[in-house]
Amino acid sequence: MSDRRDADDAAREDEVTGEDRIPDGAMAAVGAAGHADEEAAESEDAVPAGRPHLGGGTTVPGESEPAAAAQAPAQARAQATAGVPASDDTVTFGPPPPNEERADGHREEVPVTAAAPEDARATRPAAIALVLLGVVILAVSAFSTPWRVLSGGPPDPARDFDAAQIARSQAFDAATTLPSYLSLGLTVIIAGILIATPFSARVLGRLRGPWWARVVLGALVITAITELVRWPLGMWFETILRDYGLSIQGWGSWTADRLKNLGVEAFLLCVMLLALVALARKVRRWWIPAAVGAFALTIVTSFVYPVVFEPLFNDFTSMPQGSLRTNLLDMAARDGVPVEDVLVADASRRTTALNAYVSGFGATRRIVVYDTLLRAPQREVELVVAHELGHAKYDDVLYGTLIGALSAAFGAVALFLVFGSVRRRTGVASIADPRSVGVVMGLMTVGSLIMGPAQNVISRHIEARADVHALDLTRDPATFIAMQKRLAVTNISDLSPDAVEYILYASHPSGPERIAMARAWAKLNGAPEP
Repeated sequence: MSDRRDADDAAREDEVTGEDRIPDGAMAAVGAAGHADEEAAESEDAVPAGRPHLGGGTTVPGESEPAAAAQAPAQARAQATAGVPASDDTVTFGPPPPNEERADGHREEVPVTAAAPEDARATRPAAIALVLLGVVILAVSAFSTPWRVLSGGPPDPARDFDAAQIARSQAFDAATTLPSYLSLGLTVIIAGILIATPFSARVLGRLRGPWWARVVLGALVITAITELVRWPLGMWFETILRDYGLSIQGWGSWTADRLKNLGVEAFLLCVMLLALVALARKVRRWWIPAAVGAFALTIVTSFVYPVVFEPLFNDFTSMPQGSLRTNLLDMAARDGVPVEDVLVADASRRTTALNAYVSGFGATRRIVVYDTLLRAPQREVELVVAHELGHAKYDDVLYGTLIGALSAAFGAVALFLVFGSVRRRTGVASIADPRSVGVVMGLMTVGSLIMGPAQNVISRHIEARADVHALDLTRDPATFIAMQKRLAVTNISDLSPDAVEYILYASHPSGPERIAMARAWAKLNGAPEP
């Protein structure tokens, strides 16, 4: 299974995927600290790699509710039924109707500042801004992505892996295919329900309290319903990982990790939705401050994630004094990459997979290796860290965060333009309605699914550049190949991913592709071919 992940689970699956984490290219609402670097055991429920997904469930991680017309004011219901847009200057929504008395006797003042998306005067500037943001994203992506990276030609798994290893990889791929595609299908179905039916509006319409409380409760209710539906698939996936020896944690630990990951996502989701609804209630062209806020939230989240959220899932300690630590710091100094410390994560309490990653930027940048990786020969560990130094040297985390922030701003503007086409079907007249949080969550999920393949293309090129950097720095293709074989066998990577899986899920080149590239590097640099 080649990095088989659906958009909901990308964040959690990075725990057992391989080497490094850098932010995925585009996130709908918040940035990431990084993402995993090996294409193996993508556990639906593994500890998150820093990409809280703010959609129908969990990742990526990455890492976008409908309302009932029966619970809207009479005017809004009539307009929605007749297909007539609301007034350009006022937006009505329920419950309760604007400035009307609720059943409990409480009168609530409802702002009427949000612009109707159908207003051409409002949509024209937003459409222009969307195009400009798209051009900027393409420009930054084109500039920061190494499109021409050394390639080794067609990979040949049989050259480096024996029949038993290939058979085990195929068996694991077959075992995880069904739950993975079911998870993807479930994600699409949930998103479709949220953006094409009044289901969530009917559910959220039962909530009472001030608007901000209903926004928070609405997000939590939809998240909880989604998670309950997805929970059996998570247990299925975890069982498969245990059967193949990739997971060694008990159900209590697994549940705690999943709930903590869900809590992080829910917190970030609520912050984003509160800000969005507040802006829609106060500002006519709310998409402008929403785009700025989404950009800023992505940057801040990516910066603080390593020191605020990562410790929720692992304990980090400085690598012990010794030849390995000395060699790693010396290698970083030779590479011109300032590294004050290399941290070790206590991943062995839950997984046997090998991994290392780089996350954060500036003052929060860190290079982390799993304690499971320290069981490998020292030269192989040095090559893994050399790969991470490549990410640091080329500021991959910073550029990934920038692309993610621009994409979050793009998503905010797109939400303004798209919302009008779905609000009638969902019975929500405006994003200022607290019941709209379901629509937003569904649209975010759809956006993540659409952007996934493009993110993977960028990520594969960035990972290939980091591999070349590791070879340039160590000049040891034989050890590089030995390390790639160890990673592929230990993590049960898909050695021959099919085209569909490669497009949808593979954020990294396959193990055989990386090995073929190392042989091409050796030939190009006059080194003995391993």
